[in-house]
Amino acid sequence: MNPTAPNHPVHGHVTFLGAGPGDPGLLTLRAVEALAAADVLIADPQVLDVVRAHARAHVDMPAQTVTDEASKTVGTPEVPVLRDTANLVMTAARGGKRVVRAVLGDPGLDGNAADEMLVCATEGITFEVVPGVATAVGVPAYAGVPLRDGKGGADVRFVDARTASATCWSEVGASDVTAVVSTTLDSVVAAAGELVSAGRKPDTPLTVTVAGTTTRQRTWTATLGSIAQVLKAAKVLPSPDGGQPVIAVVGERSAAAQRDRLSWFESKPLFGWNVLVPRTKEQSASLSDQLRSYGAVPSEVPTIAVEPPRTPQQMERAVKGLVTGRYEWIAFTSVNAVKAVREKFEEYGLDARAFAGIKVAAVGEQTAKSLIEFGVKPDLVPSGEQSAAGLLEDWPPYDPVFDPIDRVFLPRADIATETLVAGLIELGWEVDDVTAYRTVRASPPPAETREAIKGGGFDAVLFTSSSTVRNLVGIAGKPHNVTVIACIGPATAKTAEEHGLRVDVLSPEPSVHKLAEALADFGAARRDAALEAGDPVTRPSERRPGSRRRARS
Repeated sequence: MNPTAPNHPVHGHVTFLGAGPGDPGLLTLRAVEALAAADVLIADPQVLDVVRAHARAHVDMPAQTVTDEASKTVGTPEVPVLRDTANLVMTAARGGKRVVRAVLGDPGLDGNAADEMLVCATEGITFEVVPGVATAVGVPAYAGVPLRDGKGGADVRFVDARTASATCWSEVGASDVTAVVSTTLDSVVAAAGELVSAGRKPDTPLTVTVAGTTTRQRTWTATLGSIAQVLKAAKVLPSPDGGQPVIAVVGERSAAAQRDRLSWFESKPLFGWNVLVPRTKEQSASLSDQLRSYGAVPSEVPTIAVEPPRTPQQMERAVKGLVTGRYEWIAFTSVNAVKAVREKFEEYGLDARAFAGIKVAAVGEQTAKSLIEFGVKPDLVPSGEQSAAGLLEDWPPYDPVFDPIDRVFLPRADIATETLVAGLIELGWEVDDVTAYRTVRASPPPAETREAIKGGGFDAVLFTSSSTVRNLVGIAGKPHNVTVIACIGPATAKTAEEHGLRVDVLSPEPSVHKLAEALADFGAARRDAALEAGDPVTRPSERRPGSRRRARS
């Protein structure tokens, strides 16, 4: 029979995808490709946010059923666990859909995924498996606990404490293998007891990691005999969320004793810090990525909204002038200016080719990147300070011999300073200073964000301009005195101090990336000081009320 005949059922395709243990950066390239092509996404609740970010905007996500008992051990209490996912997968595949079934860790170690693969095979539905970083391997790596050392030695045994038999405990306890135990926070002491009862020495090193590979990760180092006391001293047992999944690594060769030197992830300078980034979404993306690389958890709170100019005629004339050859240069002083001009181009059916024959200047790297994404490579980016002053330092004076036209188009915000206009005029240029967009105060953030700002829920705030200081205080209130205040330059710092804020970090250069680096240096110094004093490493928001630090001199 012809397989394409109308009476032949057309089946879809299923990708069983390992989403890793929690860090979005651990998704493989193949996983990202499969997610981008999926018609239907069915994911374990623990990794839904990780994979959804790479799926198409309107990917179908079938209703995922109510919480059951399994959620007490494999998920968080408030997140539902998929029940009968095989039916969801098969229903979509029978309809000819491309289905991605994403699981926590690696699908090869997931019993449910194996059962679902068998159903696909039975019904003749094609499928593929995209391996992921297994939780039992990825979490110890992020905790700084290698499972083998260069000397070889003990084997590694993976144990699921929820299903392990008495025979399994006896075998692991009577041997010297490195045991990687998947259990829960409220059951780890019992698992340690099982191993001791089976013959392991009470002084065998042990590490316990919760929320592994995420910025909520926390690891305790102990022994089989002392883990109960260590968790009690850390005030995590008993706990309302004692059902949190943990990975425990047991063994003489597990390098648990060297974790203080190998803990690369939790020792990042801003590990676990909640950092407020009061900028527009478009402006904060790269800054947030940089903060994440330091271990921080950025929260983007727009303080400025961008709106079109009240009278568009001036902008319309200037864009037409670009096409008709009115300008020698166009200077972009912000990402928003690039966006405003690009939107006008699209309105008129123009593209980057309209810049042919015109020299283009960008005030800094981010603005230049935005132009390149538009298809325009800037001719001038400041070699020094990324500001209007820096741009003027590199801007050539008007020369009637070499410059056929003496006019510059400057699209900018309605509240921009006159520094660049005055400097260009001084260099002999005529300037069409055009309002391309207006900046207005954004709407207040949600109530919980406002409470976190005023109540000390954030560890740091990055202020990138005086207007972000004024607007954040205006829409959300003044940050708590335990919050670290970081400012991009002296003018911004002065505005912060005028609003009663203590400035802890000042960027050495007026660059958002240098500001983030300065905050990371501050966090690293703070961490080193705590370790040197023998104190626990805490975040600023974890300080007790009333322990206000003095302003830095």
